[in-house]
Amino acid sequence: MLCHSNLVSGGSVASARPLGTVRTLYPDIAIMSRGSAKMPLPTEPAPVTPTNHDATNEGSAAHAAGTCRPESTAVDSIPWMPSFRSTASWVLYDLGDTVFQQTMMTNYFPVWVVAVMGGADGHISLVNTITMLLMLGVGPWIGAVSDHLPRRVPLLIITATGCCLLTFFVGGSLWTSLALFLGANLFFQAGVVIYDALLPVVSTPVNRGRVGGVASGLSNFGALLGLGLGFLVLRTGGNYETIFKLTAIAFLLLAIPCFLWVKEPPRAVEPVAPLSAARGAIRDLMATAHRARSYPDLIRFLVGRAFYAEAANTIGLFLGIYLVVTLGFSSEQKDLLLLTGLIGAVVGGIFWGFVVDRIGARDSLMRVLTIWSVALALVAATGFSLLPEVALWLIAPIAGFALGGIWASDRPLMVGISPPQYLGQFYGLYALAGRFAALVGPLIWALVVDVLGLGRPTALLVLLALVLVAIVILRPLSPLIGRPDSAQQRNSDAILA
Repeated sequence: MLCHSNLVSGGSVASARPLGTVRTLYPDIAIMSRGSAKMPLPTEPAPVTPTNHDATNEGSAAHAAGTCRPESTAVDSIPWMPSFRSTASWVLYDLGDTVFQQTMMTNYFPVWVVAVMGGADGHISLVNTITMLLMLGVGPWIGAVSDHLPRRVPLLIITATGCCLLTFFVGGSLWTSLALFLGANLFFQAGVVIYDALLPVVSTPVNRGRVGGVASGLSNFGALLGLGLGFLVLRTGGNYETIFKLTAIAFLLLAIPCFLWVKEPPRAVEPVAPLSAARGAIRDLMATAHRARSYPDLIRFLVGRAFYAEAANTIGLFLGIYLVVTLGFSSEQKDLLLLTGLIGAVVGGIFWGFVVDRIGARDSLMRVLTIWSVALALVAATGFSLLPEVALWLIAPIAGFALGGIWASDRPLMVGISPPQYLGQFYGLYALAGRFAALVGPLIWALVVDVLGLGRPTALLVLLALVLVAIVILRPLSPLIGRPDSAQQRNSDAILA
C-alpha cells in the first residue's frame, strides 16, 4: 500500500525552530467551552495575508456570493480537550478504511475483475475515473453540508455504512459488481472528507502532528490486515467474494468505535431541514472557490498538493507493474519488497508525527518531499541500469518512510491554513486537489509509457519532476503555519469546526 486516503483515498491514506515574528492569519477567535451550550460561532475575521487584504474585502465578497455567515458571540476561553478514547477511536477508523483500500482498490478486486471475470484494466480505470469525476463536485458539497450540521459524525456513519453495505454484495456478475464498487467507492471518498475534518476534534495544537502521524502509521496495519484476509481466504480454498464480504465486515467493525466515542464540542448552526441544508450547502459551494481566493496560502498549498499527490497516487498504481514487467521481479519478490516499503511507512508516519509537533507541518512536509524525491530518483535509476536491482531493498523502506511523513504532515498543514469555521468546505477543496491528481497522474504515466513509448523509468522521472515542482510551489509558505506554539495555530483551534 503506497498511498493513503489523505491525498485522494482512492487507489486508496508521515532542525532548528524558525526565527521571526509570529504571523496570525485568523486573529481574535474566542475559544469554545467544552461544556457550554450551543453558542453562535464567531464571525469570520478578515485574513491577514502577505498581500494585506482589507477586512471588508472578504465580507463583501462573501455577501456578493450569497454566503451564509455564522453569527458571533463571546464564549468561555476553555480549550476543547478530546478524550483518549475519542482520539483512539478516530485512529482506529483510519485503520479500517485502509483495509477497504487494500482489498478493493489496489489488490484483490482489480485482480478478480481481470483474472477471474475476464475483464480488462480499462474496466477498473473506467470505474475509478467516473468515481473521481463525481467526487469533483460531491467532495466540496459534502464538506459544505457538514458545515451546516451540528455534528459531523452522523454524516460519517451514513457514508461508511453505505460503503460497507455495497461492498458486502460485490460478486457474481461483472457489471453488477463494477456498479456496486462504484457506489461503495463514492461513499468511501465522501467519508474521507468528513473524517479528515474531524482531526481538530480529536487533537489539540500540541499533539496534532502526533495524532495525525499515529493515525497515518497505524493505518498501514490496515493494509496488512487486508493482505492477511486475502491470503488466508485464498490459501484455504475460499473465493474472492468471501474476501469482499470480510472486507466490509472488518471496515464496519473498525469504524463503530468512531461512531460511538468520537465526541464533538458544541457547534452552533442555524437549524434547517436536511434538504434545506443541502440547498444552502450548494449555495455555499458556489462561493467556496471565491472565498478561498482571500486565503492565498490555502491556494498555494492546494496547488502544490495536487502536484505531489499526482506522483504519490500514480506510483501506487504502477509500481507493481514496474517491478514485475520492467525489472522482472517474481510475484513473491514484489510482495515482499512492497511489504518493506509498508513497514517503512508505518515507522515514518509515527516518526514524522512527532517531527510535525516539533518543527511544524510546513517544514516537515518540505523535508519529507525532499527525501521522497531522492528515493524516486534512485528507483528510476534501477530501470536505467544505473543501480543494481538489489538496491531497491534499501530504497523501498526509505521511500515508505518518507511517504508516511506526507500523510502525517499535510493534514495538520491544511488545518493550520484553513479558517476553522470553513474547515469542512475547504477540506472539500483539499480532497478535490487529490482527486484531480488521481485523474491526471495516471494519464501522464500512460502518455509517457504507451503513447510516447519512453518507458516506465522515464515515467518515474516525470513523477520526480512533479514532486520537485510541488517543492518549489510550497517553499514560500510560512514555517509558522500549523506550529503549536504559534498564535495563528492557537487562534485557528479556538473554534473546532
